[in-house]
Amino acid sequence: MTNEMPLRADAQRNRDRILTAAEEVFVEKGAKVSLDEVAKRAGVGIGTLYRRFPTREDLLAAAYSSRFLKFSENSRIRATELDPLNALRTYLEELVEYANMYRGFAASLGIVLQIGTPGCIATSEEGTRLLENAQNSGVVRPDICFADIVCVVTAISLATEQDNSSDGHITRLIDIFMKGIATG
Repeated sequence: MTNEMPLRADAQRNRDRILTAAEEVFVEKGAKVSLDEVAKRAGVGIGTLYRRFPTREDLLAAAYSSRFLKFSENSRIRATELDPLNALRTYLEELVEYANMYRGFAASLGIVLQIGTPGCIATSEEGTRLLENAQNSGVVRPDICFADIVCVVTAISLATEQDNSSDGHITRLIDIFMKGIATG
């Protein structure tokens, strides 16, 4: 997906309309909405949608890419002001919040992060960087990998996506996880 040829002007317009419609529909109805509904909202046929985005996860990744880029950039800036453990903790809390922006998105998070959009790549690289920094500082166990983090973020996102209580529940669950991976 990252090494695609430039699109013809009409194809680019269709792609942009699909992404705009997807954003609207996912916010309104969640990530599990029918892709036919996205195509109709975009004013394109379902074949056009699938030609650009062969799977739901491809569409989710493309629709979320700019958000993930901004998330990663903010994390990188903020991490300079935090110790490695708190930088990782803050990354995890915010990734859960991002995963809960579209109801039902959390179930696809692990797949979406592997799609290869610029935002997905940046988010994975930032999480890996923060984890390695914490491990190199000796505050996180060396046997933890980024895939473990994605699993935990997915689980916490699924547990909290319908939760109308405060962010305190997310913070509490992240804290439990952090205590489990912390050294000493």
